[in-house]
Amino acid sequence: MATLFIADLHLCTEEPAITAGFLRFLAQTAPQADALYILGDLFEAWIGDDDPEPLHQQIADAIRTLVNQGVPVYFIHGNRDFLLGKAFARRSGMTLLPQEQCVSLYGRPVIIMHGDTLCTDDHAYQDFRRKVHTPWIQRLFLALPLFIRRHIARKMRANSQQANQHKSLAIMDVNPQAVQEAFTRHQAQWLVHGHTHRPAIHELEANGQPALRAVLGAWHTEGSMIRVTAEEMALIHFPF
Repeated sequence: MATLFIADLHLCTEEPAITAGFLRFLAQTAPQADALYILGDLFEAWIGDDDPEPLHQQIADAIRTLVNQGVPVYFIHGNRDFLLGKAFARRSGMTLLPQEQCVSLYGRPVIIMHGDTLCTDDHAYQDFRRKVHTPWIQRLFLALPLFIRRHIARKMRANSQQANQHKSLAIMDVNPQAVQEAFTRHQAQWLVHGHTHRPAIHELEANGQPALRAVLGAWHTEGSMIRVTAEEMALIHFPF
């Protein structure tokens, strides 16, 4: 058996092919797994669990079906869906995890996270992240009418796209020291994350031993998952 990891699907009504691919993945591939971990940015945007968007209920129902088949689903928030809350988790049957976690898989500790906290060279983004993760700011935002939240989310997304056009690729990638610090914190040799949209399995050294950092790909034109077994960690791409 194996444990599966996915991230950065960015589900939205404008990309029905990605939604169809994810639903097929949940119905055909995920039921064979020991567990499924979704490492953030499942949705392109999330303005609150009270958003009546039909896509959200469709996804919740599909995940709930998988959970009812005996496959636990775990979720770590991304930078797009960090407001996804307990109400959606209850509807879907997902278990919400902290932003950084070390899980034991087949006797091996594996660090999991979305990955944006590793991009410490992007100071502007990290400042923004600290602000929007402030509890009182989140409460204030979620108290606004839905139409205002939608307007703010569209504006923030447009600003983010514009800002990223002027950033170097190096700044938006992980910082090597931040990666080493994560390995040291958890005394682990395997790390799985998303966010950067640069799928690869990097071989490095950490804690004086060989280590692996697996990066999930975004679901732009094909699916991407990390498959972890007792023996190996594999990056797998597959058609929608």
